[in-house]
Amino acid sequence: MKNIQKITMLLITLIILAFVSGCACNKNFAEGFWKGAAIGAAVGGAEGYLLTDDANKDDENTAIAAGIGGFITGMIMGFTNRCEEVEAAEPAVVDLDSDGDGVVDKLDQCPDTPAGVKVDYKGCPADTDGDGVTDDKDRCPGTPRGVRVDSNGCPLDSDRDGVTDDKDQCPDTPRGVKVDSRGCPVPTDADGDGVLDEKDQCPNTPKGAKVNEAGCWALDDIIFDFDKANIKSEFYSLLDEVADVLKQQPDLKVEIQGHTCNIGPDNYNMSLSERRAKAVMEYLAGKGIDRARLKSKGYGETKPLASNDTKEGRKLNRRAQIEPIM
Repeated sequence: MKNIQKITMLLITLIILAFVSGCACNKNFAEGFWKGAAIGAAVGGAEGYLLTDDANKDDENTAIAAGIGGFITGMIMGFTNRCEEVEAAEPAVVDLDSDGDGVVDKLDQCPDTPAGVKVDYKGCPADTDGDGVTDDKDRCPGTPRGVRVDSNGCPLDSDRDGVTDDKDQCPDTPRGVKVDSRGCPVPTDADGDGVLDEKDQCPNTPKGAKVNEAGCWALDDIIFDFDKANIKSEFYSLLDEVADVLKQQPDLKVEIQGHTCNIGPDNYNMSLSERRAKAVMEYLAGKGIDRARLKSKGYGETKPLASNDTKEGRKLNRRAQIEPIM
């Protein structure tokens, strides 16, 4: 009967132990020690009671044995009966990207970027060709590095000749001048006299008129003798060519200019040049050219074609020249 009571008490103790040990957790040594000691004392007392021989024990000795056993077991469980606290998880932080450019707000140096605009790692509109104009505004993407561009991201054309500065080999071309692919003036001869416009001192020379190297309708081959104004017969054919040109263009009016070298007084040379110009005008009038279309004027030595320092130069300066009146 006593054995049954002992076994029953042991079972009850084990149940209590299982319940308490499963629920009790200690956060530190002191709390674990006392909880473990209580549980261990119960177990130790039960064990001492059940395992002590009835013939050789008394109640006092059994209690001592149970207390010692409980203390030792309690110490062991006090150290080992630990459980960890589960810390509550912090709520996850979501990084916002308000403008939807792929760069979160805390890193975005250019907030409010328009939707669809390509951005760099800072969240700012990209400038792929590095010309200082962002891709969303760049009308000339792929501009070579170092090329100056306008506000549209396109290479500059400072002289506005149609060739951008980075390719223009002739910068500062005057406005309106036709240029080639290098930005250089295209050689032109608007009046078709054989002298390029850039060198032509007498533009708009009539078709068929004989010109000198300056592009002027000059009678260089008609040379006057020194201090003379009369036309030699050997030059009549040249003046006949002038008359033919005037007849082909009946609306054309001309000024016949007389010139001299620098030998002699200025006033005398001016008078001599006027007589030479008048002599040519009279010849042309005699060939049927209306006098209303003709004007003569002397310039003396004021407009030399060549240097007066040489005999050959002075000879060229004694001449007659025809200038269309526009």
